[in-house]
Amino acid sequence: MIYLRWGLYILGLFVFSYGISLTITVKHLGVAPWDVLNVGLYEKFGLSIGTWTIIISILLIGISLILDKSYIKLGTFINAFAVGSFVDLFLWLDFFPPTTHSWPDVLTILLGIVLMGFGGGIYNSAHLGAGPRDGFMLSISDKSGISIGKIRIITESSVVVLGLLLGGPVFVITFIFTFIQSPLFQFSYLKITEMVDQLNEKNKEKKLARPMS
Repeated sequence: MIYLRWGLYILGLFVFSYGISLTITVKHLGVAPWDVLNVGLYEKFGLSIGTWTIIISILLIGISLILDKSYIKLGTFINAFAVGSFVDLFLWLDFFPPTTHSWPDVLTILLGIVLMGFGGGIYNSAHLGAGPRDGFMLSISDKSGISIGKIRIITESSVVVLGLLLGGPVFVITFIFTFIQSPLFQFSYLKITEMVDQLNEKNKEKKLARPMS
């Protein structure tokens, strides 16, 4: 079962990262809050979007380790480096629909959001560690006693403002992003978690059914 979990984890990160890259290609429509910051840092200081994704992730993991280590696992560190690396790889390969600055771009960004939602649900269903951003917000929520929903709103709003000041792309999609992605994340997370649990139970039943030698 551990191989299945790691397979799901890597698949989820791959899908999630491609979704991020897809939205960045049509960033004039707006991108996810954290990507507003990553793109803003890239526009202001150079390096690459993926590199800034990794740097921010490492900073968030560091803070989470100080606040509450329980959310940080091996998968959290892999997430930090894999997502940024995949994003840079996909942007370099440039295997995307052409940017038209018209209605097809809306379909492109919606597809990107869908992939991010499902990808996030897939890799989280493996239960190999919260992502750097989720672990950071969960740690703050636990320490402060403030609900995770409120912490997410405060954190992502602050990130958007900072990213905007750095020149990051903020538009309509930025403000409705979470409302589209979250239900898809929840659906895929619950469905795949249920599937993995069922396979795990069947595996246990098979082991118990084996005759003793």
